[in-house]
Amino acid sequence: MAFRLSNPFENERRLSQSVIQVIDILGMYHAELARILGQQCSDIGELTSGKRCIRKDSEAWRQGVLFIETYHQLFDYFEGDSVAMYHWMRAHNKHLEGTPHFLIVDDGKLQNIYDYLLQANLNKSSSR
Repeated sequence: MAFRLSNPFENERRLSQSVIQVIDILGMYHAELARILGQQCSDIGELTSGKRCIRKDSEAWRQGVLFIETYHQLFDYFEGDSVAMYHWMRAHNKHLEGTPHFLIVDDGKLQNIYDYLLQANLNKSSSR
């Protein structure tokens, strides 16, 4: 079930919990989150267990914020339909020239996916 995260950027603990929630919602692996944040798999294990948090003002923090903002754009575009969100992430997108999930994890194109979804949401709201 997809839901909008409340106050995900409030502090280090909240951001750390929020990125874990997003990978659970989107059906992603800890190793994939490690790649997105530029961390090691063991770092993600420590995040999930609460032994460690993402440090504010780090590259991992910036990537975590962008990851959550991208999730919120995806959530808004599909109006919280978790099945549609999951499918979109794993289907080839001709405009992006790839599969969003793999573009994010393998190609480091999280910003591209965020920009695409932001524009899609703007187009959607202006056509109403």
